[in-house]
Amino acid sequence: MALSQAKNLRHFLKTFQVQRVLSANTIAVAAVKEDLGNVLSEIKEAGLWKPERIITSKQDSAIEVKGSKGKILNFCANNYLGLSSHPDVIEAGKRALDSHGAGLSSVRFICGTQDLHKELEAKIAKFHGMEDAIVYASCFDANAGLFEQILSSEDAVLSDALNHASIIDGIRLCKAQKYRYNHMDMEDLESKLKDAQKCRLRLIASDGVFSMDGNVTPLKEICDLADKYNALVFIDECHATGFFGKTGRGTDEYTGTQGRVDIINSTLGKALGGASGGYTAGPRELTELLRQRSRPYLFSNALPPAVVACAIKVLDMLLEGTNLTAKVLSNTKRFRSKMTAAGFNLGGDPDHPICPVMLGDAKLANQYAEEMLSRDIYVIGFSYPVVPKNTARIRVQISAAHSEEDIDKAVDAFVDIGRKLKVIP
Repeated sequence: MALSQAKNLRHFLKTFQVQRVLSANTIAVAAVKEDLGNVLSEIKEAGLWKPERIITSKQDSAIEVKGSKGKILNFCANNYLGLSSHPDVIEAGKRALDSHGAGLSSVRFICGTQDLHKELEAKIAKFHGMEDAIVYASCFDANAGLFEQILSSEDAVLSDALNHASIIDGIRLCKAQKYRYNHMDMEDLESKLKDAQKCRLRLIASDGVFSMDGNVTPLKEICDLADKYNALVFIDECHATGFFGKTGRGTDEYTGTQGRVDIINSTLGKALGGASGGYTAGPRELTELLRQRSRPYLFSNALPPAVVACAIKVLDMLLEGTNLTAKVLSNTKRFRSKMTAAGFNLGGDPDHPICPVMLGDAKLANQYAEEMLSRDIYVIGFSYPVVPKNTARIRVQISAAHSEEDIDKAVDAFVDIGRKLKVIP
């Protein structure tokens, strides 16, 4: 009897202890959920909530959106060349599915490198006039994997204050001395380069084009300062590769600095097919080191064959010559000139298809975007923390796939709604 009672007591104590743990866990989860709920409520009350609209069609200049009837003109995609749904690009992906499968189920260095990956890397290097290139799952990964491999505690990295989050995060991972120069301020950059002369190496890091503003970095001046102070130059070309500059080579072509940039990181997920993937292009010794040590490369699955084949097809089109870059530019100039004439304040470089319509107020930007959708124009309001407070805007992005009629329809909607909301007279 005593033995039976002891077993029952042990069972009771064990059950009680488990219940206490579960109760504690439940309390902890409830507390976290309450805290997160409060943060979400604050975001909504501040007018900063970013809903995700559901697209039910291919990515294109005109798309279908859940809850809307008919086609909606899309003016907020990174589909600058309009090739995300080009039939030749889609066909290239289909052929690769048949010939090379759906995926590799492996990282590159184990059994994840196919002939397609090497072909793509060779064409990226040729496109940028570099010795070699290495492909990642994304440009975010390329930026995350670069700086800690080439910079030590004896080195310095000088970063533009408004660089993309992926550049900032990548720099955080390295042990170099970190300098943050004022946005596109060459006097401040030079001052910090002088201070960094005590370091072994100096690397200037900048976006080629800043994605929220459409501003082009003063690359010629950066390269001149790099020559003067013996520094390397790195640019992120995600919002330039394939469509900016006369032949789409990017910011270095646009600014006449080809051959003066040491390292280029960019993406396959915007103009070059629009799927996913990123890369680093530069000296062969750099890419070989990254293959050996870059963590995002070593510990991420290889890009799927269909994605690789689509990017190869787009690069082939660009290398052979295309009028798509000229179409992007002409569409951009048409939109900018008409919007400026109507009284809107547009940010960005006059030749770049990122055309921020500056509004200031976050709630106004979101309301404006909703009104535009009711006119069958798909745009998105951008506000803090994506952009600084009180600089909310609608970032319009122009594509080669847009017709002149598409551009004019968008401008007409902006004007009508702008008058309704008292943005313009």
